[in-house]
Amino acid sequence: MSLSLALALFGAAVLAALAGHSYWQTRRREARRVVVAPPAEPREPVLREPGFDTPADPAPDESDQPVAEPPRTPRRNVPRIDALIDAVATLSVEVQISGDMALMHLPPTRRAGSKPFFIEGLNVQTREWEPPAAGQRYVEFQAGVQLANRGGALNEIEYSEFVQKVQAFAEGIGALPDFPDMLEVVARARELDTFASEHDAQLAVHLRSRSVAWSVGYIQQHAARHGFVPGMVPGRLVLPGAEEGAPPVLTLAFDSQAALSDDPNQAALRDVTLAFDVPQTDPLAEPFITWQASAQALSLGMDAAIVDDNGAPLSAESFGSIGAELKRLYDELAARDLAAGSAAARRLFS
Repeated sequence: MSLSLALALFGAAVLAALAGHSYWQTRRREARRVVVAPPAEPREPVLREPGFDTPADPAPDESDQPVAEPPRTPRRNVPRIDALIDAVATLSVEVQISGDMALMHLPPTRRAGSKPFFIEGLNVQTREWEPPAAGQRYVEFQAGVQLANRGGALNEIEYSEFVQKVQAFAEGIGALPDFPDMLEVVARARELDTFASEHDAQLAVHLRSRSVAWSVGYIQQHAARHGFVPGMVPGRLVLPGAEEGAPPVLTLAFDSQAALSDDPNQAALRDVTLAFDVPQTDPLAEPFITWQASAQALSLGMDAAIVDDNGAPLSAESFGSIGAELKRLYDELAARDLAAGSAAARRLFS
């Protein structure tokens, strides 16, 4: 049986057999939305086979063959400092400063508490802002500290640490710094953090074994057939995006202790979590469709039920409203110039 036919039959079975509920639960920092997909439209790039979109003669069963990873595109070269999510200080100099001198005086760490900060110079030749580089010359500098991330809003202590480190850099290169008012910065940080908290979301489902327990190797084998590769964290597989260096489209997570055991293939696992990070992932990558199709394919291959955090089977009845809410979330992020998957959104929701 071809994978496309199997998916179609499984999707019909899900609609006919599963009954349950879906919920959309928002929580501060990591709002988690747990749902199950209806039968996915056959547009998912990872699971697509030749002839999937148009009628054709039945193809040989390719379910055991690894799916070729889509070609990567270079990561976009974007400015690191963004006035939308950073508090920006200007550093004026009377003479051109060499990149070598700037590098010599950069702070050893570019963090203020839990917030990253960046220092850039205006290149004499290109007239573009960039991190200081050896062999270049600069006529102005700027420093920006991130106003908020998933660790919360920039506070007074973190801002003071940023000021101290940038002040030391300014003295080293003979620059005159101009910092924004602390109270105004902290107020902006709190407002941005409130917005981020209200628009942070993950979509996730559990795949729970219907019969025998799984080994780590068994999970990896089935996930690899659909394009997943090992992540940086034990017990985490990822479906890479097309953009080099971008966050993964999907993550498949299981018990990290099993992954770290002396013999992972002796582990007995019965549950994995399939999720995608909404603000981190570009909608053009179709993560919602990919997530649904992957859940269906993996549940079929691994003989797993699709359930919520409480173990209740999930149906597709509420997907219309969930899809509409997801679109509203995308629209509200874009209206704030924080479109899901953009460089600013990835920094803010990190």
